[in-house]
Amino acid sequence: MQRKTKIVATLGPASASEEKIARLFRAGVNVVRLNFSHGTSDSHIERAKLVREIADKMQIHVGILCDLQGPKVRIGKFEAQKILLKSGDLFVLDADCPLGNQDRVGLDYQSLPREVKEGTVLLLDDGRITLQVNRVRGNQIYCVVLNGGALSDNKGINLQGGGLAADALTAKDIADLKTAVALDADYIAISFPKSAQDMVRARALVKKAGGHASLVAKIERAEAIEHLEAIIDASEVVMVARGDLGVEMGDAAIPGLQKRIIRLARARNKLVITATQMLESMINSPIPTRAEVSDVANAVLDGTDAVMLSAETASGSYPVEAVEAMHRVCVEAEKEYESMHHFERRAHEHDRVDEAIAAAAVFTTRYYRVKAIVALTVSGNSAQWLSRADCFVPIYAMSPDISARRKLTLHRNVFPFEIFQQDRSRDQIFADIEKILLTAQVVEAGDEVLVTYGEPFGTLGGTNSLKLIQIGVQ
Repeated sequence: MQRKTKIVATLGPASASEEKIARLFRAGVNVVRLNFSHGTSDSHIERAKLVREIADKMQIHVGILCDLQGPKVRIGKFEAQKILLKSGDLFVLDADCPLGNQDRVGLDYQSLPREVKEGTVLLLDDGRITLQVNRVRGNQIYCVVLNGGALSDNKGINLQGGGLAADALTAKDIADLKTAVALDADYIAISFPKSAQDMVRARALVKKAGGHASLVAKIERAEAIEHLEAIIDASEVVMVARGDLGVEMGDAAIPGLQKRIIRLARARNKLVITATQMLESMINSPIPTRAEVSDVANAVLDGTDAVMLSAETASGSYPVEAVEAMHRVCVEAEKEYESMHHFERRAHEHDRVDEAIAAAAVFTTRYYRVKAIVALTVSGNSAQWLSRADCFVPIYAMSPDISARRKLTLHRNVFPFEIFQQDRSRDQIFADIEKILLTAQVVEAGDEVLVTYGEPFGTLGGTNSLKLIQIGVQ
């Protein structure tokens, strides 16, 4: 529990077995990501079931994030699986072409010819290949190659600067969203949202399917930056998805955008995940590069709630080592974070009682020898306020609600525990708090902890009290 920043790890062929998943959990994974760009509904449901069973057996809480594919715009396939393009070559993107060759290739996004014009720059394969549109004739886009290279089947297409009209939720995504609800996902990630309305639509679909998952807005379109604050407000979590965003906005823009997104999310009391290529070299190497170490540390210093591993744990040769490396870097970076972010008085007034109680609790920890804060909560909201206040002691969130506890696995510096509150006296609940903390070996007799709670106990949204207790002294 010494690490505050949470780790999200993607499951895949390299991490499919019960033994490997258990090792990932022991290495420090807090939330698993199920990537709906791959696999079937049945395989995702089975994998989620296995995650729950292993977590229960290990007596830990692990969240599940289902990541929808979104409108990935791709080329089709080639007769020879791969071609080589050179600068100056003429090449055609042809919506009517069933199988590509050296001169042309098909499109899975049939509307692309109607969304580009002369001069449009197209970026293929994460920007490795650049084409400029010369002219458009019917379903054919005639291009000249600006930057060439090897081009193989089904590579993605981005417009430089953004501008594709594709809906954030495809028919596949809507079907996959129902699967995510069926497997009881804690978080559902929406790919390529352009506006807050995309998130509103997704939320309505989750509610209609009977789900309770929180929504993650993946910021990966240039258009999303134009509507960033509204998208954040319409979501519980935002993800700095640096892959497609970097292609559309340009790689030099990403560091500044990352800091901006994290800053805005934190200011609005929303969670934020930093993702894409964080330890990319560890797909094939047992150790990260120094640049990757600095990248992960920088995200922690920016204040991200979580950092995410993709191919590193899904298909890499060293999935457990990647998690262990990320854990080490986060722990070290957090030491510097504390020295950089000493307590600053908040100029604004709090308009919620639970927020004011959280601020008072954090203020107390700065000037008194408090070992930890215990947030007695039902929904988890009070723990979220504490997390946002840059608390430098651990926050132990105790809730009777399993859904709330699983969602809290993503919150920075929050560690969930089960507790029963309904129809119990204050003395019984405080005795349970001591027992839980001592059993978990996170406090010792004589330590002092702050407890935030609401009276009457078990009331949703009722945090209104703060109490200092000494462990072993009642």
